[in-house]
Parts: sequence; structure tokens; C-alpha cells
Amino acid sequence: MATAKKKKTLSILSLYMDNALENEKFPLSVYKFCKVNGIVESDFYKTYASLDSVKLHIWQVFFENTINLISKNENFDELSRKDRLLTFYFTFFEVLQINRSYVYFALNPAGSSMSAIGQLKKLKSRFKSFTSDLIEEGNDHKKISITRHPVELFSEAAWAQLLFLLKFWLGDTSLGFERTDEAIEKSVTVAFDVFDNTQLEKLLDFGKFLWKEKLNKTY
Repeated sequence: MATAKKKKTLSILSLYMDNALENEKFPLSVYKFCKVNGIVESDFYKTYASLDSVKLHIWQVFFENTINLISKNENFDELSRKDRLLTFYFTFFEVLQINRSYVYFALNPAGSSMSAIGQLKKLKSRFKSFTSDLIEEGNDHKKISITRHPVELFSEAAWAQLLFLLKFWLGDTSLGFERTDEAIEKSVTVAFDVFDNTQLEKLLDFGKFLWKEKLNKTY
């Protein structure tokens, strides 16, 4: 029964994404969406309360697919916190790459950019929970309480980092998105240097990287 429900959910998600891309706009009516796709409307409401719920769930599924892929690595939990975050990012953007057309459409709306960010609400919640665990683990190794970092503040900073990387990836035209890989590595290195109170030179190196990117796009 659970498998059948999961298949129905994935089918609705896939149809929603396809309809959005084919019509170059998000479906607006549950009635029309169901009629066009041969779905019994009452069956739709057994799975989702609204079309907005579908939009939110898509990003949650991207996150869950990432975690499922990561979990196949038996040594993942033995990696350093930094390497776990790097692994998440590299895997997450591989998942997004499979769905790049939809992601590009969804995050580059004709209307308000706030509506684009709004659809990431469930992704934000799951991602902040993931990074909060990493932050709390790091705090456990700090003997002096004043050096421990507020989990909510730093998980919010991690979310801002993910948004930055998303925007960077959407504008990346390098072969195989190599520049995004570099941005991930440098930004994560900077984040952990700040968290672990280490060298400032890594922060300057990341600043130089961003400056070069700006110059490349200007000329």
C-alpha cells in the first residue's frame, strides 16, 4: 500500500513538473491539472491539499533523494563534518542537474523573487535540521562555552550559503559546472574556518574567487 502511494505521489510530482515546463507556467487549477493528466480529482486530494503543496514537496524530494544517495555510502558517518557537508552539496547539485530545466524555470520566475524562495520552505527546514546536527557536533568538541556557536544562527548562515550556491550554479556556464564545484569547495572551507576559528587567508582566497567570477561575467 505504501509503495502504491509513493508511486502515485511521484507520478503527480513528475506530471506537475512536466506541465510547468511545457506551458511555461505553474499549473493554476487542481481541476484542470487533473483533467489534463487523467487524474481523479478526489485521488489528488488524498495525496496533496493543493497545487502549492506539490510545488513545496518537489524540493523536499530533491533533499530526500540526496540523503538517500548519501546513505548508500557506508562510511559517510565516519567522515569529518566538513566532508559530510561537501558530500551533501556535491550530491544535491547532481540531483538538481537531472532536473535543471525545472529548477531553472522555478527559480527564475517572471514575478516576485520572493515567491520563488517561498517554494523552498520545506527544503529549508530539512536542510537546517541537517546542518544543525553538524553544528551541534562541532560544539560538542569545544571545551569553552564562549567558543560554541548558536545553532539557529549558524544553520541560518548555512541556508544562506546554499542559496548563494544555487544562484551561482544557475548562472554557471563552465563545462561540467566545474566553477560550481570550486565555489562549493571554497565556500565550505571558509565556513569551517570561521566555525573553527582558523585562518583568515581562506576567507580572502574565497573573496578573490568571487571577484574573478564578477570580472569574467563583466568582460
